[in-house]
Amino acid sequence: MIINEKEVLNFNDKKIVSYNVSFENGFEFEILNLGGVITKIVTPDKDNNFENIVVGYDDIKSYIENPSYFGAIIGRTSGRIYNGKFILEGNEFDLAKNYNPHNGHGGNKGFNKKIWDVEVIKGDNKVDFKLTTKSFDMEESFPGNLDICVNFEVKKDFEINQTYTVKTDKTTLVNLTNHTYFNLSGDLKRPVTTHNMKLDSEYILEIDETCGVTGEKINVKDTPFDFRNLHNIGDRIDSDNYQIKLGNGYDHPFLLNNTREIYLEDDISKRCMTINTSQEVVVVYSMNFTDDCVLYNKKTNQKRFGICFETQAPPIGKNMSFIENSILKKDETYIQNTSYKFFIK
Repeated sequence: MIINEKEVLNFNDKKIVSYNVSFENGFEFEILNLGGVITKIVTPDKDNNFENIVVGYDDIKSYIENPSYFGAIIGRTSGRIYNGKFILEGNEFDLAKNYNPHNGHGGNKGFNKKIWDVEVIKGDNKVDFKLTTKSFDMEESFPGNLDICVNFEVKKDFEINQTYTVKTDKTTLVNLTNHTYFNLSGDLKRPVTTHNMKLDSEYILEIDETCGVTGEKINVKDTPFDFRNLHNIGDRIDSDNYQIKLGNGYDHPFLLNNTREIYLEDDISKRCMTINTSQEVVVVYSMNFTDDCVLYNKKTNQKRFGICFETQAPPIGKNMSFIENSILKKDETYIQNTSYKFFIK
């Protein structure tokens, strides 16, 4: 394997560094210390063409703001916190309403904005990128000092394991995820509406007109959200379904069954991937909105050219529904894992 470390930008006297590993079989992975952003996952198609299967920007400077959160670590909490307020141990906390009227993805300066410390650990046919940082008491108005570690174990056999570990010195909220958008066509050749997906879930969490979680569940049977059997993503994405209309497509938390497995395939390139997670929910977001930054295919406004699988605890909804799933107490350790496996059909 070849491991490269390269300074790609100096921003406010801070070095933005990319870390890249490429294996003899062509598998390649690249991550930034800025936000833990994954910029490359390179895999072969049926004809052994190696291409990038994640969405990313053309200009490295676009990752400073990264309005679409491409590839980033999300925290302290993933998704929306309803009305940007919560109560813990009798104390009320008011958060930034950056997802008006809610708090979203950790606030104005979430973990996607941090410059992480990176340790590269080389092993037999694998490499670990160990990212660590701190989040201080009342940062983005969340209580508690956090010690955070996100480890990316990248294996030669086209597998990536992410492990999240967090400790706090007082009761707080923690709900981390990764915000990588996948496109198995390779180098963003086709929208993900051409992909097929299978997801072991019988219920989604209902959202309201603000895209906040209401606290209610909806059975997926006879709805566009039923992916218990393999189904084309684009087939029902613009259907006359109220929840679909509210999200402008898929932007909903799916409650995972015991297998906690997600499967995605592109029937043209024959690329496939499976996701397995310890988390109880995956928010599936079908890139229903775009920003104005140029992607690495030199195009903008590439609506639905990526799909994001945000494995996490349920977002905190109306009346603080599901808040108990995100509470981390002093002397407890938050540990979650999500793994990705890539292969050819």
